[in-house]
Amino acid sequence: MKIDRIHHVAYRCKDAKETVLWYQQMLKMDFVLAIAEDLVPSTKEPDPYMHIFLDAGNGNVLAFFELPTKPEMGRDPNTPAWVQHIAFKVKDRAELLDYKAHLEANGVNVLGPTDHGAFHSIYFFDPNGHRLELACPDPNEAEMLKKLDEVKWDMLEEWSKTKRAPKHADFLHKREFEQ
Repeated sequence: MKIDRIHHVAYRCKDAKETVLWYQQMLKMDFVLAIAEDLVPSTKEPDPYMHIFLDAGNGNVLAFFELPTKPEMGRDPNTPAWVQHIAFKVKDRAELLDYKAHLEANGVNVLGPTDHGAFHSIYFFDPNGHRLELACPDPNEAEMLKKLDEVKWDMLEEWSKTKRAPKHADFLHKREFEQ
């Protein structure tokens, strides 16, 4: 057995219509499907919902649930805001910078670009408070990923024993930290 791919990922949203319009305007995603019921099909729980699906490119689907009868959504207070995020790949740095300008022109606060060695990223929040990342490959991505592949198990083993960042791949963020 082997998983084929992610079918979709689903998050909660505050307002389904606002979410669809924001993702269409800001990230150029197509709205592909809406499902609404008064009962949850899997649990049969009476809980009306709107479930929306957006095309995130190449068969990737991003979905959201609006749950009007539930308390307002929150976030895990024990996890920093930078940890949980959705990352989308864009073609190259020029497109990344175009998105940054587009988002900022539409009033979205954008952090970055950040140099992650193998790729470069910008970060921002959607209207639901979900942190998003747009990432483009570095020109030396293949070489960097090869180096990372060679040390991944050693890094994981060291981390599992010490809970300190191993230095096997300290080359990755070198440019970013030297700025």
